[in-house]
Amino acid sequence: MAITLMDLPFAEDALEPVISRETIQYHYGKHHKAYVDNTNALIKGTELDDEVPLTDIVKNSDGALFNNAAQAYNHNFYWMCLTPDPLPPSAKMVELIERDFGSFESFKEQFLGAAATLFGSGWAWLELDVDEKLVITQRSNADTPIIYHHTPLLTMDVWEHAYYIDYRNDRKKYLQSLWDLIDWKFVESNIVEYYHDLTEPCRENSELCDYIEGLQYYEEVRT
Repeated sequence: MAITLMDLPFAEDALEPVISRETIQYHYGKHHKAYVDNTNALIKGTELDDEVPLTDIVKNSDGALFNNAAQAYNHNFYWMCLTPDPLPPSAKMVELIERDFGSFESFKEQFLGAAATLFGSGWAWLELDVDEKLVITQRSNADTPIIYHHTPLLTMDVWEHAYYIDYRNDRKKYLQSLWDLIDWKFVESNIVEYYHDLTEPCRENSELCDYIEGLQYYEEVRT
């Protein structure tokens, strides 16, 4: 069963002036679509072409299939990180960030710095690691947190096709502008869903116990 190109969670022009309609049309309509089409071509006739979730294809592939499937996944996640109607992070999210980065401003500086200085193409990620700590990573090309058993929370795409139409070679300006479009509810929902999927004993001993009920999306998952 073929994987499908996700629907964008916003209109093509909704992120203007930060991201133009033209960039969306090329980035989503051509680059992202190509990764989906290439993945489908590569799994056709194999055991992975049988209602296998995209995440499982990513975790069980290498070479060209991994590159295309992981890029399809990474782009799905990237679009979900953005919103034309951003709200600030919750107080508990800020506390969680302060726990692991000292301050919210320090986190912002480190995250944008990681995105700006990644050599070549790739992704900057905020992830929840296996010890339930927040970590910032630079992942080149199609690399993705899910193959390391990390929970992705936030990403910024630093492939040139993400910003070159609007910002030419000014990656830093793109990143600074993109920061204002982060969907913190989506970021927090990834932590909540991770916690919700834990077994009851693991929840009771989780490093996240002091934060989880104050995160956006918690009430929606609980009900």
